[in-house]
Amino acid sequence: MPRVVHFETPAEDPERAAKFYADVFGWQTQKWEGPEDYWLIRTGEQGPGIDGAFMKPCAEGGFAPRTPVCTIDVPSVDEALAKIEASGGKVVMPRMEVPGVGFLAYFADTEGVISGIMQFALKAPAAS
Repeated sequence: MPRVVHFETPAEDPERAAKFYADVFGWQTQKWEGPEDYWLIRTGEQGPGIDGAFMKPCAEGGFAPRTPVCTIDVPSVDEALAKIEASGGKVVMPRMEVPGVGFLAYFADTEGVISGIMQFALKAPAAS
């Protein structure tokens, strides 16, 4: 069964956000070495929970959530997107490759809530 494996929180100033969450919750952050301005968040080792990231909202016309977004692990992004659309959801950002990680897409459910789906590289077929 697919599970939530990651969250993203929008931040105009990721360094400022990282300091806030470190001061308040003790979270550790590190700038991702990939092509996007993306800051990985480590929320801890004890008990249940997931890690996440701060992301800058995209430029005009891009994907720019203003609330946190949960990402769900799926075996196939393409199959999940087909099921999402068949069930009344909408694709808000089509499948894209995340170098060294896998494939990612964002969708809105029937209530307008945006979530992500991730097909990790170990399960990812070659891009078509």
